[in-house]
Amino acid sequence: MGCPCEVLVETDAAAVARCVAGSAMAEARRIDQKFSRYQKGSVIHAIHERHGGAFRVDEETARLLDYGAALWRISDGAFDLTSGVLRHAWSFDNGRVEGHPERIPSLLARVGWRRVGWNPRTREIVLPEGMELDLGGIGKEYAVDRVADWAAANVDCPVLVNFGGDLRAVGPPPAGGAWRVGIDSPGAAGRAIKRLELKSGALATSGDAARFIEIDGKRYGHILDARTGWPPKGGPRSVTVAAETCSQAGSYSTLAMLSGADARSFLKAENVKHWLV
Repeated sequence: MGCPCEVLVETDAAAVARCVAGSAMAEARRIDQKFSRYQKGSVIHAIHERHGGAFRVDEETARLLDYGAALWRISDGAFDLTSGVLRHAWSFDNGRVEGHPERIPSLLARVGWRRVGWNPRTREIVLPEGMELDLGGIGKEYAVDRVADWAAANVDCPVLVNFGGDLRAVGPPPAGGAWRVGIDSPGAAGRAIKRLELKSGALATSGDAARFIEIDGKRYGHILDARTGWPPKGGPRSVTVAAETCSQAGSYSTLAMLSGADARSFLKAENVKHWLV
């Protein structure tokens, strides 16, 4: 998942806790191995290896592609599953912080979901030569939901799934109360600027607290507008959204960040509970 992951289990039975932890780890690894662009055995790698030829995906992959396509439409193209190639202009991973905005124009020629041939009915995708798919914008939240759904179906105790600050509560809160969750301060990662109580559902946060770059004294976050290749301007430092599932919460928080200065208006129009910093 590329981030710290934890599962909190409210139980006196060590065997139950070990079972939940083991199942969560197995599912997170399965999703990473299946959908990561870095894994040679992943479905994404298999699509890339077709070099413009048609590839028929399984039902799970099809659902994720449909979801990504829906986010592309909702965001008017700002969110795009093919925008991963922009990492060659902006790097925030593995301790490297680099910016090469001069590369953006040539990279944008390889970005654009509208260029992808995707047939939901046959589950066939044709990715043009030179383009790439990247499910990183939805994969972590999907993994949280998968683990949470498993816990809801298999254990009878409170569980909190937390992958990199994107989380979902399962079952009644511990001791009749609530899970206490902190929102990181953008200026001091690891220090909570606000504390929330979560009794059910999910929370997801998008922002530049941990992944950013400074160029000529100006701070740029890691969320990029696929239409321009640049981080949006004038937006909040972070957006936290509450929703029924982590996928929903993560999508709303990401789309709000992509809305830039209109983030608050977007969230109010969508009528979702949110916190801006």
